Amino acid sequence: MGFGVLGVFLGLLLEVSTHGPHAVPRTSWRHQDLDLMEFSEPGIFNYSTLLLSEERDALYVGAREAIFQLSKKNVTVKNNKVLWTVADNPMMMCTLKGKSKERDCLNYIRVLQVVDDERLYVCGTHAFQPQCDYLNLGSFSLDGRPEDGRGKCSFDPSQSFTTVMVDGELYSGTAYNFLGSEPIISRYSPSQSLLRTEYSTSWLNEPSFVFADVIREGKNRADGEDDKIYYFFTEVSVEYEFFGKLLIPRVARVCKGDLGGQRTLQKKWTSFLKAKLVCSMPELNFVFNVVHDVFILKGTDWRDTVIYGVFTSQWGNVGLSAVCAYNMTAVEEVFSKGKYMQKATVEQSHTKWVRYNGITPSPRPGACINNLMRQQNISSSLHLPDKTLQFVKDHPLLEDPVLPIGNGPRLITKDVNYTQIVVERVRALDKNIYDVIFTGTDKGVLHKSVVFEREVHIVEEIQLLKNSEPIKNLLLSSETRSLYAGSDSGVVQSPTAFCGRYSSCHDCILARDPYCAWDPHTAACVNVFDIPSQKLRRLIQSLNGDADVCPSVSGLSQTDYQRVTVKPGSSAELPCLVHSNLAQVMWKSNGSLLTEASRFHLIAENGLLIYSVAPEDQGYYECWSVEWASAAGKNFSRLLAGYILNLELPPRPPLQAGQPTTTLSSQETPGTHADAEGNAKTDRAPLTSALAPPSFTSTAFFTFPPQTDTSLTPPPSSTIKFPPKQYLPPNSNVPPPDYQDPAAEYLQHNNSTALLFLFLLFFLLFLAALVYNCYMQYLPAPCLKLRAALLGSHKSTHQQEYTACEAGLMETSTTDKINMTEQPTQNGSQATQNLRALRDTGYETEPECGNGRIPSHSFGDNSPSQEKPFDVDCESQPIQFADAD
Repeated sequence: MGFGVLGVFLGLLLEVSTHGPHAVPRTSWRHQDLDLMEFSEPGIFNYSTLLLSEERDALYVGAREAIFQLSKKNVTVKNNKVLWTVADNPMMMCTLKGKSKERDCLNYIRVLQVVDDERLYVCGTHAFQPQCDYLNLGSFSLDGRPEDGRGKCSFDPSQSFTTVMVDGELYSGTAYNFLGSEPIISRYSPSQSLLRTEYSTSWLNEPSFVFADVIREGKNRADGEDDKIYYFFTEVSVEYEFFGKLLIPRVARVCKGDLGGQRTLQKKWTSFLKAKLVCSMPELNFVFNVVHDVFILKGTDWRDTVIYGVFTSQWGNVGLSAVCAYNMTAVEEVFSKGKYMQKATVEQSHTKWVRYNGITPSPRPGACINNLMRQQNISSSLHLPDKTLQFVKDHPLLEDPVLPIGNGPRLITKDVNYTQIVVERVRALDKNIYDVIFTGTDKGVLHKSVVFEREVHIVEEIQLLKNSEPIKNLLLSSETRSLYAGSDSGVVQSPTAFCGRYSSCHDCILARDPYCAWDPHTAACVNVFDIPSQKLRRLIQSLNGDADVCPSVSGLSQTDYQRVTVKPGSSAELPCLVHSNLAQVMWKSNGSLLTEASRFHLIAENGLLIYSVAPEDQGYYECWSVEWASAAGKNFSRLLAGYILNLELPPRPPLQAGQPTTTLSSQETPGTHADAEGNAKTDRAPLTSALAPPSFTSTAFFTFPPQTDTSLTPPPSSTIKFPPKQYLPPNSNVPPPDYQDPAAEYLQHNNSTALLFLFLLFFLLFLAALVYNCYMQYLPAPCLKLRAALLGSHKSTHQQEYTACEAGLMETSTTDKINMTEQPTQNGSQATQNLRALRDTGYETEPECGNGRIPSHSFGDNSPSQEKPFDVDCESQPIQFADAD
C-alpha cells in the first residue's frame, strides 16, 4: 500500500515538474554588468543578520564574532565595528561536545533587535552556549554583562529560528536545549515572567521557524481585542499518516497581553493556536508544503494587511517554487471562528486527528481578551476558567486551513529555489497601486515581480552575489529605494530598479516596471521617484506592455546596415543581442524567413552563424525581435540589426586575345554598371520598404510574408540570365549567375579528383583482398581452379587430412614409376577398374592404405623388388568393406 501511494505521488511530481505552469523573467542582468555596492572584511563570514534603522540612517550587520554599523545609503562605508569573541573555557566545552572548533564553536550573531533609541539587544550562539547583551549605539560597545540566551537564540548556527521585539519584549521561536529537541515559542520581558509553549508534539512537532511579526489591532477596534504576534514555521504533521515525515506549513498566533493561566497552563500560553497554510495548485492537486520565508505587507488598517510567503515542495527534485499571498482577514477568520481538531480514538485510522464535534467551552479557547470578556469580569488570561484552558491545552490545532488569495499561487517558477522575500507597494503613473515582489534564491539571484489583476509578471532577475550562494537575509528600504542582501560572504546593496539600462522606449515599456517610465524629452528611461512631481506628466508608462504609446522613430537605413565581407568557403557570424527573455528572435535573408532547417545556418541565442559561405548566401540579413504582450494582446516586432554579406572574390584573370567579352545590353538594370573586370557593380541606393522596414511595428499576429517586390529583381536580359530563385538586392556586389567563380571552379575540380582517387583506392583494396582470399583457398571452387592454373602443378598445396586412400592411390614411388606408354591396353583398363573398386568401398581401413603407397610390380623387369616390410599389396588383396578382415 505504501509503495503504491509513493508511486502515485512520484508520478504526480513528474507531471507537475513537466507540465506545471511557471513564469520566466523578462530580463537578466549579470553581476559584472551592474554597479552594485558590496561590503565584506577578510576573515569574517556569515553576514546573515541585518537590521535597518531608518532613524539613524544605518544598517546593522551581525556576522561571525563581529557587529558592523554601515551607511544605509552606501554599505561600502563602515561607521563602526565591535568584536564579540568566545573565551577559551566555552570553546573547550564546545569541542568536548563533538563540535568543530573552527566552524561551530564560534559566536554567530543571530539576534539584532532595537530596544530603544540608544540600545540594541544582540544575541549570539557563543560556542553552543547562547548569550545575549546590550549594544550601546553611542559608543558602539557592549555592556559586558551577558545574559543567558537559551530560548532567545539558537544553539546551532545553522538552525532556523525567529525573533521580534515588541514594546521592549522579545518574542522568539527556537530550541531550548543543546540537542534542539525542545522547541518553544516564548516571550521574555524585563517586567514579567517567562511565558512559553508546552513541551508537546501536539503544540510543536519538530518546527522550523522562519518569521514572526506583530499585527496591531488599533485602538478603534470595536471588540477591543489585543495586539497579536504571528509565527510562521514548517513542522512535521501530527494529523496525517504518511510513509515518511510529512511536512506542513503553519501559522500560529499568541496574544500580546497573555499572562498565562492561574492554575492550568501556569506560565504557558493560553492563547496559542495554530492553523495550516495552504499553497497549492488545485488543478494538479499539488501542494507546496515547505515555507521558507514570510513578509507581512502592512496597510494603514489591519484589514489591508497581506501576508506573502515563498514555498517549495519537501521533495526538492520537483524544482518548483511558489509565492502565495493571504489576506489578514482570512487568517483572522480561521482563528476566531475555525473548528478545532482532536486526537482520533479509532484504531488503524489514516488520520491521527479529526474534527472536534462536541460543545466548545465559553469563552472561546485561544481568543484574546475582548470587550465581551471584560463584561464577564475576565480582564486577563489569569481569570479564564480552567475548562477553557484545559480545552486549548488539548486542542491547539484548528481544522480550517488558511487559503491563499485566488485559491492558488500568485507566482510559480521552475528550477528556482526561493529563500527570502520582501514586498513593496508602488503607485504608478496611472494612480493604481501595485505590489512589487523581490525574492532571493539559493543561487544568489534576485527576482523582481509585479502583481497585476490576473497575472504576476517577472520584470527581471539580477545576479546579486558574485558566487552562487544562498541569500540568507533580504531587507528593503523605501526611503533609499534600495535592497540589502546578506550572505555568508558579505552584504550587497542594490537599487530597486534599473531603469537606465533600458536604451529604447520599447524596452522601457515592455519591461512593465512601475518604477520606470520613458522621458521623450531626454529620450531615456527614468525612475519615476527621481523625477519632480511637476514633470511626471510628460513621462510615458504603460504597465500592460502596450509599446504603441512610444513615439515613432525612423527605421534603420542603408547606412545603418553593417557590411560583412568573408572569403568563399569560410564561416560568417552575425551577432544579434536580445535583452528580453520573452522575445523570439527571427532572422530574414533577402526577405525570406530563416528556420532551423535552413542550409548551413545555425541560429543561436546571440546571433546567426553561416557555415561555408557560398555565392548564393550573399545579400541582406536582418535580425528581428518579436515579443508578445499578453496584457495588451499584441505582438511587437523590432528590427535589431541588419547586415550586408559579401564574398571577397579573387581578381579575375585578364582576357586573352580573341576571347569574347560579356556586355550588358540596353536592358541592364538601372543603377548598375560594369567595371573593367566585367564584374557587376551596384550603386548605393536607399533600401526599399521591403528591406528597410520601420524599426517598430505592431500587429495582432506577426508573420513574415515572402518578399515579392518586383523592383528588386532586374528585368530579363538577352546577355545575362538570372535564375528564378536568385533574389538579391540591387546594391549587393554579387556576380552574375553565369559568372564562373575561379575559387568555385577550383573547389569543384578538387572535389571531383578526390572522389576519383577514393574510388580507385577502394577498388585496389578490393582486388588485393580478393587475391589474398583466393590464394589462401578461402573462396569456392572456381577461384581454386584459377589459382591452380596460375600457380601450376609444381606449387605445393595444403593437403587435407580427409584425402585418405584416394590420394595415396594417385601417387607413385619415385623408384617405381610406371611407364604407361609401354603397357598394354588391357593392363590400363585393369588398373582403372581397380581404382574404381577402391573408390566404391564403403569404409576403408587406414592402416592398410593410409601410407598412400602402391607396391611396384615389374612388367618384364627382373629388378629386385622395392617392397617394404609393411607395405600392403592393395591390388592383390582388394578391400571392399572395412569389416572384410
